[in-house]
Amino acid sequence: MSLSIRRASLASLGLAFGLSALCLSPLMAQETKPAQPDATAPAAAPVDPNAVIATVNGEKLTEADLRLAEGELSQQFAQLPPEQRRAAALSAAIEIRVMAKKAVDSGLDKDADFQRRMAFLQARALHGEVVEKEVVDKVTDAEVRARYDQEIANTPPVNEIHARHILVKTKEEAEAIIKQLDGGADFQKLANEHTSDPSGKTSGGDLGWFGPGQMVPEFDKAAFALDVGKYSKEPVQSQFGWHVIKIEDKRAKQPPAFDDVKDQAKQAVIRDKYFAMVKELRAAAKVEIPDEKLKKDIDTLEAGK
Repeated sequence: MSLSIRRASLASLGLAFGLSALCLSPLMAQETKPAQPDATAPAAAPVDPNAVIATVNGEKLTEADLRLAEGELSQQFAQLPPEQRRAAALSAAIEIRVMAKKAVDSGLDKDADFQRRMAFLQARALHGEVVEKEVVDKVTDAEVRARYDQEIANTPPVNEIHARHILVKTKEEAEAIIKQLDGGADFQKLANEHTSDPSGKTSGGDLGWFGPGQMVPEFDKAAFALDVGKYSKEPVQSQFGWHVIKIEDKRAKQPPAFDDVKDQAKQAVIRDKYFAMVKELRAAAKVEIPDEKLKKDIDTLEAGK
């Protein structure tokens, strides 16, 4: 609705799949795969990954090298028309090769800071390979479905309500409307005549269906306390003004279909498997941290995972 008395939250998604719990660790951010090709586009002819696209100072640059450049630099090319991205990737790959040669010729590859960075980048890339090959690729459809079923089973039943409201500026206006309702006036007609909510002026104040926590607290509390067919006997104040609320119906909130949340469920499985692997490997590794305060901070951080 235009006055946004609905909370700006993820509660409207209607699922106890806490998205924060389903997100991958920030450490896994680099494992995001490049966007897949449009499934509706015509299938491209097979391309030999070893086909030479260019040579740079006698060094071959292959189709596989170009695809790697396209994937690694996809964000930089996102604003380009599709037909220009291949050329842009090749230009970038050539630029990288010639600059890299200059760096080697200048001895920059022997610099201690560069060597440390290269060691870190290699370790990070290997981390990504383990996650991809040993975690992501081994998740089964059965595990994803089982995680969905587990989340649904662990979700407490929640009711949602279908409500209408009349929003006015003052308490006195709201009290006058309640007095008319007590006298038998039609709620929808009064809403069309008096509500200051633009979306309610032609719908009889209809708010549709919503669950707990989707409205501002004062409205939420008052609405869910009403029985079906009843309206608020006292005006309800919120940051938007004064409300008169009527409950049209109540029902048990239905969980989302598996197909609608299977990606989140898969991320949950991946997350659990990732942290289980990290825990096992950390337990087997010999890690020494001489700084006692830093060690304590690390232990606290690890205990919260």
